[in-house]
Amino acid sequence: MNKLIKVGASALCGSLAAVASASAGTLAVSGGATATWSSLSSADTGNPLGMNSALGFAGSGELDNGSTFTVSFNHTDQVAWSGAAIGLTVPGVGTFTVDNGTGTGIDRVDDLMPTAWEETWGTALGTGIQTVGGAGTHTDIEWAISPDMLPDGMTAYIAYSPKPDGSGATDKSVGGDKGGGTSGSGYDFLVRSTGLYDGLDIWAGYSSISQSSVAGSAQVGDRTAHNVGATFAVGSVTLGYQISRDNLENRTSGTRMYDNEAYGLSFQVNDDLALSYGVHKSTRAVMNAATADVELDVESLQLSYTMGGASIKIAETSADNINYNNTGTTFDRDGTTVALTLAF
Repeated sequence: MNKLIKVGASALCGSLAAVASASAGTLAVSGGATATWSSLSSADTGNPLGMNSALGFAGSGELDNGSTFTVSFNHTDQVAWSGAAIGLTVPGVGTFTVDNGTGTGIDRVDDLMPTAWEETWGTALGTGIQTVGGAGTHTDIEWAISPDMLPDGMTAYIAYSPKPDGSGATDKSVGGDKGGGTSGSGYDFLVRSTGLYDGLDIWAGYSSISQSSVAGSAQVGDRTAHNVGATFAVGSVTLGYQISRDNLENRTSGTRMYDNEAYGLSFQVNDDLALSYGVHKSTRAVMNAATADVELDVESLQLSYTMGGASIKIAETSADNINYNNTGTTFDRDGTTVALTLAF
């Protein structure tokens, strides 16, 4: 793997000097949301859960030099959003959420390694890495169990999707016939605790999605996944390690499973400056024994510097075998990502 490029102090100082700090602004939101369950007696409807939202956002902020900025946008249908959710909290029982893509179940912990900015694989390289998501990456219903029912410091979630087919239907709609009727329902269990030891955050999750293995179908068994990991914070330093596996059991993709291993270290230098280094390794195991498995490796050195409502973030990232392709150096890449964020 190519060596990471060092971030020069002079270049950093020049970049920071070019940006005036910003005061935290305001963001006003208005609108409403609807959740529905629909079914058709004459056909496989796919996922029966549907959502609709009518939302408007208006934000503004001001830089120290007197310049101002605004942003506004409206939306009348959830599907084009990256995610939406409607939650109902029942005292003593917990919170029930109809979710469409915000990340529930074991998708909550797909990668919790400490970073100064983004996940190791989440910068500009487009690595194509596959983490575990389970039923929680689809339109689903999740129960976040009330803390009153659990030991101190523990959280627990149960997510259920009647048809985890990846669809995101609007209200009074269904996901359509996905998978030729071979995919059934799916569920996730996730337990997380911060109460075992001061500074320790530990979690474990499991997912199962029913897949019929009838003759002629793409599936050869149910799709299962698990994710186990922990982070440990000591003063301004946080360490993390986690492993996960996604058993696809799908003939069409040719992929038997993805095995992931990730670890990271972050250092909060002061209230404004944070540094991190992380590695994520993912192995694609194939169905055909004659074809070699491929390991995709990503490492990233990151920096985040905050000035009031403005922050500059830099990532130096290197990856081998992007998109699980090991046919040459074409799929080994280095990249630099710089971002300026103005917070509302």
